[in-house]
Amino acid sequence: MDDDDLTASVPGPPGGRAGLAGPPPRRDPAAVRVAGTGAPKQGRSANRDHEVTLRTQCRPGSRWPTRSLALLAVAPVLRWLVAAESVPYGQPRRSACDHCATPVGPAGPLRPLTPSATCAGCGARVGAPPLAVEFALLLAVAAVLVAARPPIESIAFGWWAVCAVPLLFVDVAVHRLPDRLTYAAAAGTLGLLGVAALVDGDFSAWWRAVLAGLGAALFLAGTTLLLGRRGFGLGDAKLALSAVAVLGWLGWPAVVVGALLTFGASALCGLALLATRRIGRGGHLPFGPFLVLGTLATLALS
Repeated sequence: MDDDDLTASVPGPPGGRAGLAGPPPRRDPAAVRVAGTGAPKQGRSANRDHEVTLRTQCRPGSRWPTRSLALLAVAPVLRWLVAAESVPYGQPRRSACDHCATPVGPAGPLRPLTPSATCAGCGARVGAPPLAVEFALLLAVAAVLVAARPPIESIAFGWWAVCAVPLLFVDVAVHRLPDRLTYAAAAGTLGLLGVAALVDGDFSAWWRAVLAGLGAALFLAGTTLLLGRRGFGLGDAKLALSAVAVLGWLGWPAVVVGALLTFGASALCGLALLATRRIGRGGHLPFGPFLVLGTLATLALS
């Protein structure tokens, strides 16, 4: 009998289908994979778990624009603070337009507090340049979000950033850092970081932040007392209390990086202004903006 006859004589599987002897080969479940995922197909539960994972991974990125736009709601308040505090030392806070006496602030028209930054009465510019506060606030929010810290830490860093934005513009305008904002930045930042330490049950990072902030503040204040106008101002020391505390919370390497960025940027800017004769050798360069920008850059890189 030929081999073909032997094969044909073997009864097929139940159901009347003729074929080779024995049951059909069984497929390995691990070999069947969900299309496009590379994961083994294990039924509907695996698909649901995969979909939940995808949604969870996409959720933080999708919140970036939402959080940024939500924080822009405080931009009018920051514009009001910049306009009110941008006055020489010893003068009262600005409450009206310098040209037409139209009220500026919550009790007055909203136009000066919008990105246009113009007086509702005469159209003159009030406070920071148009869109400048909003752009700086977006950069500050982006730095906090890029750092991707736990929620309470992010709130603490966000509080400091919201206080630092108006301080930056006030220092540029009148070379002054108001106590209202520097004290609020220090108290809120250290207080919220203390809550974060309490939740974690570990105060080592908080003590490091306090030591770093106090050390920087004492150093800058010491240069003021020893060198007078040639040293840093007391406002810079008060701002450093909160700014360097943020870096201290991140670790001593962050303090070093922040110091290098801050002093390096300040030195380069001073040399550029001297080279272009924008300031003289006895000129004063505000240090607050460099401290704010250096802290935000280090936070984003951490």
